[in-house]
Amino acid sequence: MIITTTNQIEGREVLEYKGIVFGEVINGVDFVKDFAAGLTNFFGGRSNSYEGELVDARSAALKEMESRAQKLGANAIIGVDIDYEVLGTSNNMLMVTAAGTAVVIK
Repeated sequence: MIITTTNQIEGREVLEYKGIVFGEVINGVDFVKDFAAGLTNFFGGRSNSYEGELVDARSAALKEMESRAQKLGANAIIGVDIDYEVLGTSNNMLMVTAAGTAVVIK
């Protein structure tokens, strides 16, 4: 399945619009990762633990969106947008939402 942020796919004609599809993931960050990120914040540098959580959550949201598009009979998703939020009283949960238009292309 082709998944793109653009509103069209070069050289391909959209035959049918199936509707908007979403993939939502909410991941909690465990104490160990939160502690390691706190040390990185104190000493400086990149937080590999948080980056890993972000990559995993984004991949899961895209897979969920793709699965929902396939159930509608689509073979592509165009106009994809990905949003990130932190949730929870301690901001220790990460929400990633992927949204796009499921389409059938030629």
